Amino acid sequence: MKRIISLLFACLLFTIGTFAQTTWEVGNTTLTEYNLVTGVQLPWEILWGHDDHIWMTSRKGEVMRIDPETGNYTVVLERNVISNGSGEPGMLGMAMHPDWENTPQVFVVYCTGSAFNGDEHLSVFDWDGSALVNEEILLTIQAGGIHNGSRLLVLPDNTLLMTAGDVGSSSLAQLEGSLQGKTLRLNLDGSVPDDNPIDGSYVYTLGNRNSQGLALGANGIVYSSEHGQNSNDELNIVTAGGNYGWPEVEGFCNTIGEQAFCAENEVIEPLEAWTPCIAVNGIEYYNHEAIPEWQNSILMAVLGGLGGQYERLSVMHLADDGLSVTNEEQYFSSFNQRVRDIAVNPYTGAVYVAFNGTSYPGSGPNIIKEFRNESFASSLSDEIQLGATINAFPNPANDQIQLNWGMPLSEGSFEVYAYNGQLIENGKLRENSTSMKLQLSNWTAGSYFIRAIHAQGTITATFQVAH
Repeated sequence: MKRIISLLFACLLFTIGTFAQTTWEVGNTTLTEYNLVTGVQLPWEILWGHDDHIWMTSRKGEVMRIDPETGNYTVVLERNVISNGSGEPGMLGMAMHPDWENTPQVFVVYCTGSAFNGDEHLSVFDWDGSALVNEEILLTIQAGGIHNGSRLLVLPDNTLLMTAGDVGSSSLAQLEGSLQGKTLRLNLDGSVPDDNPIDGSYVYTLGNRNSQGLALGANGIVYSSEHGQNSNDELNIVTAGGNYGWPEVEGFCNTIGEQAFCAENEVIEPLEAWTPCIAVNGIEYYNHEAIPEWQNSILMAVLGGLGGQYERLSVMHLADDGLSVTNEEQYFSSFNQRVRDIAVNPYTGAVYVAFNGTSYPGSGPNIIKEFRNESFASSLSDEIQLGATINAFPNPANDQIQLNWGMPLSEGSFEVYAYNGQLIENGKLRENSTSMKLQLSNWTAGSYFIRAIHAQGTITATFQVAH
C-alpha cells in the first residue's frame, strides 16, 4: 500500500510538473525536458551508477550522488583541488567498480597543488552507504594548468582506462617514457596489466593531446573524444598500442609532412574531425529503444570552444559495424550553454545532460537536465518511478508561486538565487513541510532557482517570474 501511495503522489506531482514542459522533436519521438538539479558548480562527470543513482563530479572538488526520481542530492566526497574549480584542473573523471554488489568502490581523478606544479591523482574509495571513504591512491602523474584529461572507463576485462593530457607540453605525447598525452590502462588494483602494449608500462595509446571523452560501444569498441589545438577536434577509436599523431599530426594524415610521419608510425586517423575546434567533451554510447532515432550512436557533449557558438549535443550515427560515422545531428544549441557530459538512464532511456555555463572554462550556476520519452517511460512497470522533484506552480509566475516537494523535508532551510548567482531570499523550512509559497510582487522578471537543504540532502527547482 505504501508503494501505491508513493506512486500516486509521484504521478500527481509529475502531472503538475509536466504542465507547459518544453518538448523536443527527434524524428517521430518527443522528448520532454526536465531540470533535474540546478545551482551546482561546474559538473564535469555524470554517470549512471550501479546503485541506480546519478553520480557527479564537480570541477571545484566535490562528488555528488543524485536521486534521479527526486533530484535530491548529497555530497559524498570533498577534496581541495587546484584553482578550486576555476581553471582546467580540478576534480575530473569517475568510474565505478563493475562488481558493485561485492566491491562498492568508486574511482576518481583529481588535481592538487598549484596550476604549474601540481599532481593528478587516480584514487579509489570505498562506498559506506553515505560517503566515499578509505582513499587509496593508485597512480599520481603531473598535473598542469591545462590539458589534464581525464576520463575513466572500466573495460569488460575489468581493467581501467584513464586519459591523460599533455599538460601543455606537446612533445611529451610521443615519448613512451612519459605518461602525459596518453591513454593509460591499469588493473583495478593499480598494477600494470601483463598484456599492455609496452611491457611494464601503463601506456595504452600515445600521441593524444587532451582526450576528455571515453565510451564503450557495441562489439567492445572503445571511442574517445580529443581536443585539437586550433583545428581538428577528433572522435577516435581507441586501439591498444595506437599512435594518434599529436603533435606531428592533427586530424587526418592530409599534408605531406603528416603523411610521412603517419606511414612511419602507423598513425590511427580519427573517425571524424572538426575544424575550427568545437571543443568536444564527454561521450556516451546510446542504443536504447526509448529513442530509436539515436540507436547505435555516440552522444557527444560539445563545449563550443573558447569563443562559443558551437555548443550542442552532437549525435554521431555509426555504421552497423561501429567503425565509421554515417552522419551527425545536433541538438540543444539554443541553450547557448557549454555541454560537458551525458549520462543515460538504462531503464527509461532518458538522457541527462550537464551544462557548464556560457564561458570558458566554465561558469555557474549550472544545471543538469533530463530529456525523457514520456510515451516509452509510461509503458514501463510500476516499479519504475518517473520522478517527483520540486514542482513550481504556476510557472512562469507573477505575484506568487507554490513549490511542492516530493517528500516531507525536516531540519531544512532554503535559498533562492537569480541565475546570475545573486542571493534573493533565504529562510527556514517549516518542519516536515511538503510545500511552501513565495511572494514575488517585488521581484524582477527573469529566471530563478531554489535550493532546499534538509536532513536527507539538497533538492532544487527552477522557475520563471513573468511580470
